[in-house]
Amino acid sequence: MPTTQTSNFAHWSLDAIRDEGASLSWLEEYRFEWAKTTALALEQVLQGRTIILITDEKRKWLENYIITSLNASTIERPLIPIISIDHIYPHYDNVSGGEMIDTVDDIISLSYKEDFFFWYIGKGNDKRADIAKRKGDSYFWMFDEEFNNAFTLKSYDPILDIKLLQLYRLFNSSLNACMFGEVDASS
Repeated sequence: MPTTQTSNFAHWSLDAIRDEGASLSWLEEYRFEWAKTTALALEQVLQGRTIILITDEKRKWLENYIITSLNASTIERPLIPIISIDHIYPHYDNVSGGEMIDTVDDIISLSYKEDFFFWYIGKGNDKRADIAKRKGDSYFWMFDEEFNNAFTLKSYDPILDIKLLQLYRLFNSSLNACMFGEVDASS
């Protein structure tokens, strides 16, 4: 990741993308979308808000990876509060309809005292996205749908899984840079 100090997150992101070389060059043209959406999520993490991670069924592997690696024992930074929606409510896949989503949202709001945000990764039309779509401060890696605070990808991309891992790596590096004062996510 970049070694030069800068206070602008979009510029820092561009440097980080370029430092990765050709493997991450696909992201360069989307860096402003990346910087805008990710900066909001990073600001919330820095405020101590809990990340409630939700993925569609095909991205469960990524959910497990993020949950286990974000606070890995080899990471030399403060622990980040993160939990899967499935650990909060194991029957989340059975939630349907507005009233049931409201009930789950109320339980989460009471438990986390409104000090949380949703991070959704998956198809935009998946019902697992519905609870996150209701909150204006949610963070999305959304497939096949434009949405507020969403970094949009194509579900039919043959290297989608590789791109998701690259995005997570950049997110993790961005988090480190923000926590250690190399970059200001609010700029």
